Amino acid sequence: MKVEYINPFISSITKVFSTMLNSELTRGKIYLKDHHCPEHEISGIIGLSGKAAGTVVLSLNRQAALSAAEAMLGERPLEINAEVRDAVGELANMVAGGAKAQLEQFNMSLTIPTVITGKFSVQFPSKIPPICVPFESEWGSLTLEVGLVESEAPCHC
Repeated sequence: MKVEYINPFISSITKVFSTMLNSELTRGKIYLKDHHCPEHEISGIIGLSGKAAGTVVLSLNRQAALSAAEAMLGERPLEINAEVRDAVGELANMVAGGAKAQLEQFNMSLTIPTVITGKFSVQFPSKIPPICVPFESEWGSLTLEVGLVESEAPCHC
């Protein structure tokens, strides 16, 4: 996967957390994942299609998810509930949307975010190991996982 695909997602997540949540992120070392399970308890998943296609996952640990929801809603949820899932889905949507704007040459479309809690397997494009970008915030850990590949067939977008 090309670095040109990853940088828009990194800049987008940093901007979303800074402007929307007033939270600064510290990026860890980027690595290739050898499995398809998200790193944390709650994850927002977005599919991308067009001249480039794949999957983006925003995965947050419990405290980061609760704190992000609190920043968005004005009150802290006591547990992972529908409001927290909606907040994580909206964050994933904003991150993917911000990156999509920087990748406009690929004429990408986004799916509606799916939010899942617990352990599960994510479907990334075959033979493409997802790139995992870990972040730390004052609230806890989160990761951005991107598996994206240029389509070989011409796109009729």
